[in-house]
Amino acid sequence: MSSQKILIKNGTVVHSDKVEVTDVLIEDQVIGRIGNNISVSVDREIDAASKLVLPGGIDSHCHIEQRSASGLVNSDTFLSGTTAAALGGNTTVIPFAAQYEGDSLTNIVQEYHELAENNAIVDYSMHMIIAGPSDDVIDFQLPKLIREGHSSIKIFMTYDRLKIDDNSIHRILEQAKQCGAMVSVHAENHEMITKKVKELLKNDCTHPKYHTDSHPVDGEVDAFKRIIKMSEETKQPVMIFHVSSEKGLNEIKKGKLRGVHFFAETCTQYLSLNSSLLNQSNIKEAAKWICSPPVRDKSDSEALWRGIEEKVLDLVSSDHAPYSFDEKGKFFMGNNPSFKEIPNGMPGLHWRLPIILNKVLRKQCNLDLHDFIRITSTMPAKIYGLYPKKGEIRIGSDADITIWNKDKKVTLTDDMVVDGSKYNPYTGFEVFCWPDEVLLRGHTIVKNNKIMGKQNIGKFLPTKLSGYI
Repeated sequence: MSSQKILIKNGTVVHSDKVEVTDVLIEDQVIGRIGNNISVSVDREIDAASKLVLPGGIDSHCHIEQRSASGLVNSDTFLSGTTAAALGGNTTVIPFAAQYEGDSLTNIVQEYHELAENNAIVDYSMHMIIAGPSDDVIDFQLPKLIREGHSSIKIFMTYDRLKIDDNSIHRILEQAKQCGAMVSVHAENHEMITKKVKELLKNDCTHPKYHTDSHPVDGEVDAFKRIIKMSEETKQPVMIFHVSSEKGLNEIKKGKLRGVHFFAETCTQYLSLNSSLLNQSNIKEAAKWICSPPVRDKSDSEALWRGIEEKVLDLVSSDHAPYSFDEKGKFFMGNNPSFKEIPNGMPGLHWRLPIILNKVLRKQCNLDLHDFIRITSTMPAKIYGLYPKKGEIRIGSDADITIWNKDKKVTLTDDMVVDGSKYNPYTGFEVFCWPDEVLLRGHTIVKNNKIMGKQNIGKFLPTKLSGYI
């Protein structure tokens, strides 16, 4: 696509260190100038008076067009998933290339590239899931892929077909350290979960509400202790995904106070939802909110907000994992499944930024606009090797900008859904902010809640960890 010169006038521009009402000039797809009363000849001028001009969101934890270990594919294509991301104010996503035992990691990564190429509305990078940690994968394929710009690895400490043992985790951490990669971890104690699931099913406790019981908080705490210790021993930073509980948060805090260098995230659902949603008698309703780890109590949500305020938690992602609400998705095991037979995950790419920004603007949390861009744009960019190209409005950075109407009231509904799930776990939520326009590298990809243009211009972003973390 041809490059235009665009001037955004009089917007409230939020940087990491200041807020200013100013102009932003976009030239050759990057931010060329920031200042008052810029007067130049441009192809287009955008009046952003009374609106927020923020860096495009980076959702660093989302599952798009991903095959599960059981062979079930989630309900998004790269086109539908990144469409949802863009409409929600995001300009970059980091989904997963999921390897399973017996797969070539190299081939899997290539397959995901083919799925994403020419189908992405926003820019994208990739995490590589390693579930088959053979010598060939760890010693040969992984270093080569890291050199090629795939500097993020994900490992699981639970799930029958995904978990790897502690020895393999150590080897991956050592290789990541040597090659310059980040390792993200789904950290729950597998044995605790397995034992609890067996007990519940044996006692005919099959309703979705028992999903919460099947993932005890102590299992999160135990796994956190183990992975933090391994990070400390190898001196390799890790990202602990989706912290869900106050007890888990406290373990994160202990590790950081001890001086261990690692990161932690939580997700929109753990900040906004609670386990009572799973108590509904209608299984098909309750199934909407099954994810792992499960949403917990209101007190856990409140603690997680404090964890963000105190910078114990580094960022907030969506963990977008949509499954269609039929026999091809949530109910592939029939209309009366046990909690164990319902795929884990819910959609979130579309809803993350409006929900969090609404809390900030309505002063329903102790965060300001600097905090908002830190947890949704800047820190994801820094941690995953995208900064300063992405993650902040600064001269020389890609012109990835979302212009927010901070006074637009929107009630979230199922009818708004564009991802493949066809349901909204946040239906009924009221937000008082919504993206008016989203620009990716200076190209308008969303305007007035519609996707603009005919070309899917999202590009793969090779990453290499930098010194910003």
